[in-house]
Amino acid sequence: MADTKILIVEDDADINQILARIMKSQGYETVSAFSGSEAELRLFAGAEEGGISKEYDLILLDLMLPGVMGEELIREIRERSDIPLIVISAKTALEDKVQVLNAGADDYLIKPFEKEEVIARVNGALRRYRRHMGGADRQQPIHYKKLALYPEAREVKVDGQPLALTGHEFDILYLLMQNPSKVYSRESLYEQVWQGGYYGEDNTVNVHVSNLRKKIAAADGEEYIKTVWGIGFKMA
Repeated sequence: MADTKILIVEDDADINQILARIMKSQGYETVSAFSGSEAELRLFAGAEEGGISKEYDLILLDLMLPGVMGEELIREIRERSDIPLIVISAKTALEDKVQVLNAGADDYLIKPFEKEEVIARVNGALRRYRRHMGGADRQQPIHYKKLALYPEAREVKVDGQPLALTGHEFDILYLLMQNPSKVYSRESLYEQVWQGGYYGEDNTVNVHVSNLRKKIAAADGEEYIKTVWGIGFKMA
């Protein structure tokens, strides 16, 4: 894990330092940014046009930042990359969490946080992101209607056109497409995709499924994911 580098974007120097210590305790290297503008420089300066620095493996991001706010930074990052991104914020309102997940964050932790939960969320995000990484697509794609999902390359195409998904959206779709007739409960999706204990995070799952539906619908108007009321989701 020594070659894993995490960018910590947090303007409170004490919290930034605490997060750095937690990550270093797991063998991760850390780089700190104390404003949204500094994070932009670290992520985008020197990167290929329209790209992002390949120096970092995961981003821990506060929302209330000087310069560029966290929500705007998420949108900028997601236009360029699907790097794992975990928000750690003092904002506790449901609408704030929904907005951030809609913008493309992979996870959301509320301050004050517990060390063990930060470690679990970071390790889980990295594990999911790397699970099928490795360059060339050596597996046959999974097909459903006009969808083609390439597990190792972590790519999805609709009628041959690439579909940009976040890490969690990809993992949800991967689960559903592997067993298109199976109904997955929200609890099952949360436990398998987020790989952590289920704490009634229905809205987290709902938001990601909703975003997934919208992205597929924008490429192909046909319904692909069906809600089974009172249970969960399956392929339509």
